[in-house]
Formats: sequence, C-alpha cells, structure tokens
Amino acid sequence: MSALTFSSFTLQGVDAQKFLQGQVTLNVEQLAENETRYTGICNLKGRLQFGFWLKKINAEHFEIISVSDLAEELAKHIKKFGAFSKMKLEESGFVYPVIQGLHTEFSATQTDIQHWQLQAIESGQAWISAVTSQEFQPQELRLHQREGVHYDKGCYLGQEIVARLWFKAKPKHWLHLIQAQGDAPTPATKLSNDVEIVNSISIDHGYKALVIAKPAALEALDLQILDLPEALNGDVARPQT
Repeated sequence: MSALTFSSFTLQGVDAQKFLQGQVTLNVEQLAENETRYTGICNLKGRLQFGFWLKKINAEHFEIISVSDLAEELAKHIKKFGAFSKMKLEESGFVYPVIQGLHTEFSATQTDIQHWQLQAIESGQAWISAVTSQEFQPQELRLHQREGVHYDKGCYLGQEIVARLWFKAKPKHWLHLIQAQGDAPTPATKLSNDVEIVNSISIDHGYKALVIAKPAALEALDLQILDLPEALNGDVARPQT
C-alpha cells in the first residue's frame, strides 16, 4: 500500500480566478475549462513552496488537489493571502489519480496509487511534497514543458526570479529519469552534491526515480539514465532565436 494520498479543495467566488492568477505559475485566465494542470506557488526566491493540480470548472469555480502532507499548509496560505478576496475555500476530501498522457486527472473512484506513482515518474510528472517544498525552481522540474508555468503572464509570487532564469540564464540542474539498484531513496535524498531525488518508487531489482541533477554528475554515478517522453526530453533552456 502506498502512503501517498491526495486532498481536494474547491475554491469558489467572483475573485477566485483573479486571486489564483496572482499566485500560481501558470496562466489561469487561459487555462481551458475542465482541464487539470500541475502548477504551483513559489516563494520569493522563485522556488516552489507548493505544487498542486488545478482544474478550472469556470472562472468562479476551481478544484485544487494537493499531496496530503502539504494540503493543510496550502489551505492556510490561500486563506491568508486571499483573506480580502470574494471567494471561499472548502475541503472536498480524498481523491484518486489516473494518468492521462503527460497529465493527471482525479476522481472519487479509488485507483492503485502505486501504479500511478510509477506511471507519473516514467512520464516525468514530478510532484512536490512536504520534504521537497522550497527546493526546486519550476524550470528545473520541466514544469513549462507540462503547461504548468507560463513566462508571458503577469506578476505572481517569485515571478521576477523565475522570469530572470528563463530569459537571462539557464538552470545548472534539471529533471532526469533514472533507474538504479538498491532500495528507493526518499525524496530530497542527495545521491551526490549535484543529484537530488524528487520522487522515487521501488521496482523489481531496484528503483526508478525523478532527480534534479547536472548531466555530468549523473554520468559519474552507477545508474541508468532513461528517456523521458519526447515533450520533456529536450533542453530546458529558452530556445534561442
């Protein structure tokens, strides 16, 4: 049995979209209705403090799904920063994930969460938990390649740092898929100074994991580097024109 669970919230009110637009990394105004995308809220250093799945029912009604170990802190954050917004956050209970290509959808129907974990890791769908909160920048997680961050939207928490990295620099570390022998390391474990576990799962004779790493540092370790899906397998830097 997996210890991983997911908590769902609804955010409803005339200010719901405006509030989220000023908080999260994706362009909420352009998010299609009834599509779920993984996004997040950064700290002022441009690192993801919260990662969660966002589904837009309409401009006044959103579903927010968080890994349960971050759900309480996420709810506190929304209530604190949205205290003067005309909207209401309500907890909906536990939900269950299913892979849909490069994305995940949720329902009240129970699913095999360990199976989802393996599929999510293999498809590059990294997720933030309590131990990896404020560890990684969106670009390092390839979140822009999953439609979870947009660089042409207005201001949000940490936006200046996130935009500067995209337009004027390039991450030194970014997301890779690996397979190795031994027990699966826990998230935030460092395999070396330049290789850190984001998510991992045990498989026969070893484990698979998503790591944030320098490519050269991976090559120095006794492990196999696997291909991510084509959409997530390229350079994370901004294309040069």
